[in-house]
Amino acid sequence: MRVPFARNSYKREGVEHLSAQRLVNYFAEASPPDAKAQIPVIGTPGQKTFADIGTGPIRGMHDFAGTLCVVSGADIFTVDSAGTGTNRGTVGGSADVFMADNGTQLVIQAETGATDTYVMTAVFALTAINPNDTDFHGASSVAFTGGYIIATTPSADTFFISALNDATAWDATDIATAESDPDNLVACFVDHGEVWLFGETTTEVWYNSGDSDFPFTRISTAVVQRGCLAKHSIVAEDNTIFWLGDDKIVYKAAGYVPQRISTHAIESAIAGFASPATATAFFHTQEGHKFYVLSFDEATFVYDASTQLWHEREGYDTANNRFLPRWRPAHSLKIYGKTLVGDFASGKINELDINTFTDLGDPIRRIATAPPLHAGTKRVFANRLQIEIESGTGLTSGQGVAPQAMLDWSDDGGHTWSNEHWANMGAKGKYRKRLIWRRMGWFWQRVYRLTISDPVKSAIIAANLND
Repeated sequence: MRVPFARNSYKREGVEHLSAQRLVNYFAEASPPDAKAQIPVIGTPGQKTFADIGTGPIRGMHDFAGTLCVVSGADIFTVDSAGTGTNRGTVGGSADVFMADNGTQLVIQAETGATDTYVMTAVFALTAINPNDTDFHGASSVAFTGGYIIATTPSADTFFISALNDATAWDATDIATAESDPDNLVACFVDHGEVWLFGETTTEVWYNSGDSDFPFTRISTAVVQRGCLAKHSIVAEDNTIFWLGDDKIVYKAAGYVPQRISTHAIESAIAGFASPATATAFFHTQEGHKFYVLSFDEATFVYDASTQLWHEREGYDTANNRFLPRWRPAHSLKIYGKTLVGDFASGKINELDINTFTDLGDPIRRIATAPPLHAGTKRVFANRLQIEIESGTGLTSGQGVAPQAMLDWSDDGGHTWSNEHWANMGAKGKYRKRLIWRRMGWFWQRVYRLTISDPVKSAIIAANLND
């Protein structure tokens, strides 16, 4: 009989018997109604080298008038299309940065003090905003719209703006309060020309009304009763905004209404993380899929806006020869005809590529853990399991000439697992190769897990079980 295989990640601690299902470095894709399988899973992209800039980590990336600007370690660099970096000065700090430009000036907010905000001109000259300028209030985030740089005041419910088309000129009176609720602002974000002011427990949306006293006005019907926990989780894509809410639930905006998109399993995991407020996020697009990539120290969860399903990604620690629970990219930018990502632990900037099957030569471990198989209260005899994959993808030399798939299973909800049982996926051109395992005994409930780490193209189409 045809049995469902993994489609998303939904493993909730404490109720493993309900579902131990996981997709790691795989994502699901909806296929046409007459396809052999409705929801196959496909391997996520690998990474190939673009540049190695500064000491790292990569703290922010921005397209400034067609030039890639990168904060790596304490310094800011421009990077050309060949991957050559030029150091343009020091911005200090160690946390992720906010970057916004008005076309001729790029503002870099490195920390939250008055001395930690910088302006770079179009000729890449870097200057700090004068820390003795009482008209500048210090910034905890920056954004741009309508000729103005918008900045939030650290540990306050106020925001302020630059002069029109001049990020070096500020007036102390050009300040306003997000006063629908007395919570401090976490970050500002601009989408569709509107300024979203994310607070600790609420969010307000303002627009450019052109008022002569202060050009921005709050939209009276756009007070969102939901705040933001992680200021670097806010990303716009697919005509809306995504963020990690103050209640540790992931949302996207449906108009001005927060719509929950995370699952109970993901929310349970986030609740157990040590520092969820430091989460970072970005979007990348791949063959029609728009992926919201949300990373914590303990995990990376990825939401596919096209299927509304979640999967996970993990990375590799070369120095210690081990797999990491989180994916290494922390920032992404589409520039120079490439999708570039910045490494969270080094100065590497890499290109995402669906036809690359390693991360800079390091292995990518792909795991598909199926939902539980059972027949109610009856025993099931597993005489033969066949998993249909994209076979014949072996390489011509090196690791991957005879790629292997490793199957194990759990009869106790994923608490313990059997030994691994290996099967050959087929050498290059052997397109009719099948993955078959026989005589696996009986079970009341069973979870199958397939793992592939060879550097080859990988897709799982369907599974069939004969009793």
